[in-house]
Amino acid sequence: MKYLIVVAHPDDEVLGAGASIYKWTHRGDKVDVCIMSTEAKARTFRPKDNELNDDLNASADYLGIGRKYEGSFPNIEMNTVPHLHLVQFIEKAILDSQPDVVITHHSADTNNDHLQTSMACQEAIRLFQRRPEVKPIAEFWYMEVPSCTEWALNTSMNRFHPNTWVEVGKEGVDAKVQALSMYRGVMRPYPHPRSSEAIEGFAAYRGCQAGCNYAEAFETALRRL
Repeated sequence: MKYLIVVAHPDDEVLGAGASIYKWTHRGDKVDVCIMSTEAKARTFRPKDNELNDDLNASADYLGIGRKYEGSFPNIEMNTVPHLHLVQFIEKAILDSQPDVVITHHSADTNNDHLQTSMACQEAIRLFQRRPEVKPIAEFWYMEVPSCTEWALNTSMNRFHPNTWVEVGKEGVDAKVQALSMYRGVMRPYPHPRSSEAIEGFAAYRGCQAGCNYAEAFETALRRL
């Protein structure tokens, strides 16, 4: 199985699917990541450019991520970029990666870059309708990012409703925390959603929903049988 994770910023891939990525790559599946705003200029406690790049590479290597498609769209200003430019960047990643499953942010996330990435990704996965030689994806999932997805204050949009759970076990949760800790300045003390205690507790809660030992939850929006 081949997965492509499309995210707005470095560390979103870990927050949303880090434990699942670790599980998939360690069983032999392939996972690539497309990051729209790798510079993340507006990030609080942001390290230097070379440090952020080193953190991304270290975290990706630890999780077993393959290709990284790195964009330079403006952080927290992605709404100022023509929608077509965002779509075309993701399309190029899809063409090169050839994924079976594409995973991205939920469009009701409170972070506007997440919204823009989600909307662009929804358009990009339709590439096979415009290019007959392109393989249609088998599934399209939304993921949840702690401290963004759960807010969902815009009640005019449907909130994240999980219908797909990936059992990750304690080993997967520990790997997620370890990979996230490789990003300097990202982790926070409890009870922040990005604390190690909260990440483990949330995985336990999602596991309880599905009757398994720790899980990450996703919303499958499209499945081709």
